[in-house]
Amino acid sequence: MTCDRCARTIDDAVVRIPGVVETATDHHAGQSRIVAEASVDALTLAGVIRGKGFRVVAQKDRLAPPKQGEELDLLILGAGSAGFAAAIKATELGAKVAIVERGALGGTCVNVGCVPSKTLIRAAEAHHQAGRSAFAGIHTKNERPDLRALVLQKAKLVAELRQAKYWDVLAAYPSILLMKGEARFRVDGTVLVDGQPVRARRVLLAMGASPWAPPIPGLSDTPFLTSTTLMELEELPRRLIVIGGGAVGLELAQTFARLGSRVTVLEALAGIVPAEDPELGGALAGYLREEGLEVRAGVRILEISGAPGGYRVVIEDADGRGVIEGDQLLVATGRRPNTRGMGLAEAGIALGERGEVLVDEHLQTRLAHVYAAGDVIGDPAFVYVAAYAGNLAAENALSGDARTYDLSVVPRVTFTSPAVASVGLTEVEARARGLAVAVSKLPMAHVPRALAARDTRGFIKLVADERTGLLIGAHILAPEAGEMIEQAVMAMRFGIRIDELASLMHPYLTNAEGLKLACQTFEKDVAKLSCCAA
Repeated sequence: MTCDRCARTIDDAVVRIPGVVETATDHHAGQSRIVAEASVDALTLAGVIRGKGFRVVAQKDRLAPPKQGEELDLLILGAGSAGFAAAIKATELGAKVAIVERGALGGTCVNVGCVPSKTLIRAAEAHHQAGRSAFAGIHTKNERPDLRALVLQKAKLVAELRQAKYWDVLAAYPSILLMKGEARFRVDGTVLVDGQPVRARRVLLAMGASPWAPPIPGLSDTPFLTSTTLMELEELPRRLIVIGGGAVGLELAQTFARLGSRVTVLEALAGIVPAEDPELGGALAGYLREEGLEVRAGVRILEISGAPGGYRVVIEDADGRGVIEGDQLLVATGRRPNTRGMGLAEAGIALGERGEVLVDEHLQTRLAHVYAAGDVIGDPAFVYVAAYAGNLAAENALSGDARTYDLSVVPRVTFTSPAVASVGLTEVEARARGLAVAVSKLPMAHVPRALAARDTRGFIKLVADERTGLLIGAHILAPEAGEMIEQAVMAMRFGIRIDELASLMHPYLTNAEGLKLACQTFEKDVAKLSCCAA
């Protein structure tokens, strides 16, 4: 709203709705105060306002939870990041909403993914650093870690965050109904929860995903660890075999290597972190090998056999055939959407080759009243993408808006040491699209903060459109690279040119200054610049 006329337009339309007693819209605050009888539906109000060219972004008054058997405005299947974001948005829009969950609140991230893995990664980092000081005169040592104590501390953190970010949030929105049980679709597109029909105008699929194992000979008959079960071990494996050189496999491989395991990583593709710029993967493999990990890419696994305490993996690579032996086996080869056994296809909801729910650009499925968000629709399987998608899907489903699901600028981080952080196109991808690009590559040895910290591993690689000077890709290999990437995200999202980014003042002796220096590298030799020189 920009003027009094906008406010009057809304008031004149809303006051005509039967049951509306009073309305007062303030265009300065961007708010409407509406007094209405209980029979007036909040979504009806939102629809009338939308019909006048405005959009309701939040409805502040708390609603009562739906009554048993009452028709819902939105039924959400799954209580993870996407599901909760959708429920909160639905409540803000005045909808009657319920979440169905068969397991623990919080989904993958807080329970078995981001939170537990990152605290173990940080613990392993502390143990690793204690055994090797880079500073003269500093003498430290590390002793054998108590894995059981670490696992218990991790479990405590998970429980605290699940309470704070899910149970407490649920309590703050009493209008959200939580239903524990199993959901399944009937052929007519309606939903059963534990066999009982639930009436809903719209349904959101947000069931997440689970670890997936490839069809390797012998694997289906062999007990193995997933990322979830590995993080529950209370005894450190002497020899750990990791199948999968993506983010999850590498993070856990380095973590357990730093805690004392001998680790072998096997990756089928030509390099580790295969989704990243090949230069990053090659350099990271070198750093991991320096820490004692055996990293083998381009590997074909012929057969797996054994059990905890004695595994045997027969492989073939450029060096010929060989056998890898270990005490524990981690399979970290990706995840698959939780869509099996729910009757989705029978109800008319289209699924992809991996079982992912197929959606359009508005997150709507082939079944008009059903939307989907989060890991259940496939990659990119990041918690922040799931939350964004859940919010968007709820708004589109309930308001009638057709906002587009935009993944044009999505950052990603692999929490190894050094870490990998990226956004946008790699140099190879950009050139394959026929783009004329300029590329800069700045070794971390030119970043003063890295020099002061005595850790100059890695580099910053930027890809820019040669014609416009706009950044189209950023790829960082560095300690805490994840803390550096957001500058590039902002530049890409808001169209900041590399010369503009280079001209900004950056605090001295910060890793963030590395982005400024990398931008300067397009035109200058930063080795010949004084501190902070523009």
